[in-house]
Formats: sequence, structure tokens, C-alpha cells
Amino acid sequence: MDDEERRETWDAFGELVNMSPAALEEWLASDESWSAGQHKDGGESTGHASGRRIVEILRTERSGLSDDDYQHMRKVVGYVRRHLAQRPSGDVQDTRWRHSLMNWGHDPLA
Repeated sequence: MDDEERRETWDAFGELVNMSPAALEEWLASDESWSAGQHKDGGESTGHASGRRIVEILRTERSGLSDDDYQHMRKVVGYVRRHLAQRPSGDVQDTRWRHSLMNWGHDPLA
């Protein structure tokens, strides 16, 4: 990944991930977080695992991020953008749609 791709990824990630590491960790500990998303064999959902990785990325200095970190950041950006485009009508406060997004570090009500 070249410097321009890293910059674009950093900027998009910073715009879309609007939860602090502490807020995201608190959310990930909740029952709502654990029940959102697709679960493999009854275990942790893909989004929940991503949320844990996002916390690590947010707590890492930019200069310490690896290409693998940037690839995950790109995955997060893509997921959040796609999911935002599917916003349901009405109040989304307690919806699986919002809970899934929050697992990926974005609270649409923030």
C-alpha cells in the first residue's frame, strides 16, 4: 500500500469511526453488541471481532500501523459505508442495524 492509499484510508477511517476506544470497548461488553451480526458456529460475530481490532488500531500511533492494520481499516470503511446506505426508516435507536454498525466503531446517532 503506497503513502497516498494510506492517507486516504486514514482519513476515511477517521471520518467514519466515531466511537472512542473506551466507548467502543464498553459497547463491545454489552449483550446487545454480542447479539448483533453474523455468528460463526455460535461464537463471536465478525463485527464484534472487528470492533476489538478497531480498538487496537485506535490506540496505536499512526506511525506504528502496519499494512495489515490499513487493510482492516479499509474493510471497516467499506462495511460502514455499505451499511449506512441501508439505513432503515423510523427510529433506529434499538435496532440490529445500529448495533451492527456500533460493533464496527460507528454510532449513527452520535
